[in-house]
Amino acid sequence: MADPAMPFAQLRVVAREVSFMKGAELIRQGEASRGCFLIRAGSVEALVALPGGGTLAVAQFRDGDMFGEMALVERGVTSATVVARSNVDAWFVGRDDFRALVASRERSALEIQRAITRTLADKLRALNARVREHASAEERPAGAAPPSGDPLAGVSRSLHASFDWRAFLPVLPFFEGFDADETDELASTGKVLELARGAWTFVAGATASACYLVLRGALEIFVRDGAMERRIAIAGPGELVGFMAVVNGAPRANNARAKEACCLLELPRAAFLEIYNGDSGTTVSLQHAIHRSLMRSLARTNTQLARLIAHHKLEEAGRDVEHLEVAIRAQMWQPL
Repeated sequence: MADPAMPFAQLRVVAREVSFMKGAELIRQGEASRGCFLIRAGSVEALVALPGGGTLAVAQFRDGDMFGEMALVERGVTSATVVARSNVDAWFVGRDDFRALVASRERSALEIQRAITRTLADKLRALNARVREHASAEERPAGAAPPSGDPLAGVSRSLHASFDWRAFLPVLPFFEGFDADETDELASTGKVLELARGAWTFVAGATASACYLVLRGALEIFVRDGAMERRIAIAGPGELVGFMAVVNGAPRANNARAKEACCLLELPRAAFLEIYNGDSGTTVSLQHAIHRSLMRSLARTNTQLARLIAHHKLEEAGRDVEHLEVAIRAQMWQPL
């Protein structure tokens, strides 16, 4: 069993103790999300009210479990009602208090924020795996085999491109919240490269040596399964691609290639991690940008899950509908 004190050991200054009697509602489906809970003692159950009537249990939490952590980094609404199945003692951390602590560059808060990033990434990976279990209109016959080595090995890098890319940075959504010095600090760690339509950027299973910010054009993110491939996303200007493999030190989970001629800012792993794992103002802004990116990816995957649910309902595939409902609702959070 997890030690209930560990996640909040250094956040007591903003955490408050709360208690609930058996049967009490900790949060209610559809209300504005306020923060996260860590169960110290007791158990709770997350229930979803279904459109046709009745409820569906989507998750249970016990001593040491945390839920609602997505609310610490983004405003939204709760996707389930959480009910105490016994008397419950917990800690609660509000979003505004947590974000104020992060803004002060308190190292413990930054570490928790990085832990939340890993949690979001794990949820996204699990949801994408669930989506891939079902047929989709996004599937198509696979094209040419992926390159056997680094597809960018022979591509030149430069501080210059065919346009003034640095002047373009402040208008990119990725840099929302960055000041000029923070933007320059991050951008100065990398170089730009330009790819023709169809050029590969990275291959699933490869070691992640860098991540890529799309400056112009678009990258297609996709997976391959035998003779078929499926699009995961199209990443346009201002989207950071391939960063989770860099952060986690894991092999690439997906493939990427140029959907159209594009210009990318390549951020080498070591320089990127030095900022990401630091405690500077650029660190805070970078973490916020990564959370926004993960939230957009989760929203895209949830849209795909919702389409699958609607499709299975039309086919009266009851068991598949329930499994998909659990997958999408157990996140405990939906965007506004």
